[in-house]
Amino acid sequence: MFFFLLNLALTDLGYICTTVPKAMHNSLWDTRNISYAGCVAQLFLFVFFISAEYFLLTIMCYDCYVSICKPLHYGTHLASRACAHIAAAPWASAFLYSLLHTANTFSLPLCHGNALGQFFCEIPQTFQFSCAHSYFRELGLLAVSGCLVFGCFVFIVFSYVQIFRAVFRIPSEQGRHKTFSTCLPHLAVVSLFVSTGISANLKPPSLSSSSLDLAPSVLYSVVPPALKPVIYSLRNQEFRGALKNMMTLYFQKH
Repeated sequence: MFFFLLNLALTDLGYICTTVPKAMHNSLWDTRNISYAGCVAQLFLFVFFISAEYFLLTIMCYDCYVSICKPLHYGTHLASRACAHIAAAPWASAFLYSLLHTANTFSLPLCHGNALGQFFCEIPQTFQFSCAHSYFRELGLLAVSGCLVFGCFVFIVFSYVQIFRAVFRIPSEQGRHKTFSTCLPHLAVVSLFVSTGISANLKPPSLSSSSLDLAPSVLYSVVPPALKPVIYSLRNQEFRGALKNMMTLYFQKH
C-alpha cells in the first residue's frame, strides 16, 4: 500500500508542478504568456500525470481487494516484484495516452487567436484555436477516453462490491470497522477524484465564461492533490489527536 501511495504522491506532485508554478509566475508578473513549446509540454505532462493517477487509483483498488478478500494470497499476488510490474503499467499507459492526446491536439492548425481563458493549456481550450474541422478527431479521442475511464470505473465498482460483501460477512462489528477502515481513505480519494472530474466536464457550454471556465479547472487540478495528504493522514492516530485538539481550542475561543 505504501509503495502505491508513493507513486500516487509523485503524480500529485507532478501535475501540481506542471500548472501552478507557471500560473503563479503569470500572476506575479501580470502576464498570461506561454510559448508554443511550453503549452505542448504543459498539456502533455498534465494529461500524463492525471491519467497516471486514475490508473494508479484503479490498481490500488485491486490492492484493497486482495488484502481484504484474499488475504492469504496477498504475498503471492502482490510481492515486491509484482508490485513494481503492476505500478509500471499505469505509468506506461499514461505516457501513451498523453502522447496520443498531445499529438492529436497540436497536429491541427491553430489560427483563431492565442489567448487562453485558463491558467494552463487545456485540450478543450486549445481546440478552440483550430481553424480546421476536428469533430471526428474529438469523437475518436472521446471514444478512447470513454472506454478507458469507464473500464477503470467498472473495475473499481466491481472490486468494492466484493470488498463490501467480504466486510459484511465478518461477524464482529469491531472487525468490520477495522477491516473497512483500511480501504476507506482510498474510497474517499477515488470519490473526490471522480466527482471533481465529472463536475469539471459536465458544465453546459451555454454557461461558458472566463470565470466559470476557470473554476472547474482549479477544482480538479488543485483541490484533489491538496486534500489527499489530509485524507490519508486521518489514519494516523497522532494526526487525528492533534486535529481534534485544534478543533476543540478553536470552538472554545469562539
